[in-house]
Amino acid sequence: MEIRWFRSHYTRPVYLYKEGKDLYGETISKYVERTKLLKEAIGEGKVTLRILNVSADDDGQYHCLFKDGDVFEEAIAEVKVSATSLEIQILIHPPNTKGLLVECNSEGWFPQPQMEWRDSRGEIIPPSSKSHSQDGNKLFNMKMSLLLRDNSHGNITCYLRNPVTGQEERTSIVLSDKLFPWDSVWILILVAILAVLLFFIMMPSVELQQREQRKCCDWNSPCLIGIGIVFSSMCVIIGLTITLHHRNRGFFQI
Repeated sequence: MEIRWFRSHYTRPVYLYKEGKDLYGETISKYVERTKLLKEAIGEGKVTLRILNVSADDDGQYHCLFKDGDVFEEAIAEVKVSATSLEIQILIHPPNTKGLLVECNSEGWFPQPQMEWRDSRGEIIPPSSKSHSQDGNKLFNMKMSLLLRDNSHGNITCYLRNPVTGQEERTSIVLSDKLFPWDSVWILILVAILAVLLFFIMMPSVELQQREQRKCCDWNSPCLIGIGIVFSSMCVIIGLTITLHHRNRGFFQI
């Protein structure tokens, strides 16, 4: 009697049982001492092979060849390997003029999982970027980023799902309005511009022309006052921008 398990035709077997012996010397080296035939089930017409210390490399089809005298049978079995990571890391980069960059990382998945950003209502948020790599054990390391320009999504969730087992893992983060300082800066700029425009609109045009002709060098002239207001507003805005930049320098990790 001969029992042969192999990955594909014309290759060395994963396991070979012949004439009552386990012939490990003729099998693929990485399967030596990792395979075991359940011999007690042979009498029931079952040829069951157990693989120990399963890795992602063991995923795929296996062929079984059974031969006993004139009896010859072949079957195909599908092995589905899965691995799910329990660790999901969310990183928050320092905010800048483009917005707030949030990054999600998770390692040790197999096969490649479904990965999404979701808002507080459970709706999918399109990612800014998504990438993956595989380590030496063929496990998937996932990375996904999201550029937020405001806090309209409330809390956001990094969601991953194993397509084989259906197991889901997720990590959420609540974003504070303090992480979006540039909104305040643009509001201040708009207020400053509106204040200057309002100043000139309310000033009678005739009086403005007369004072410009007679007191072009007078420090109390509307022209110089307006320039002073604009200059002061810009100084305040620049100072606030620099302060917010230094205050938000750093790297947040969850």
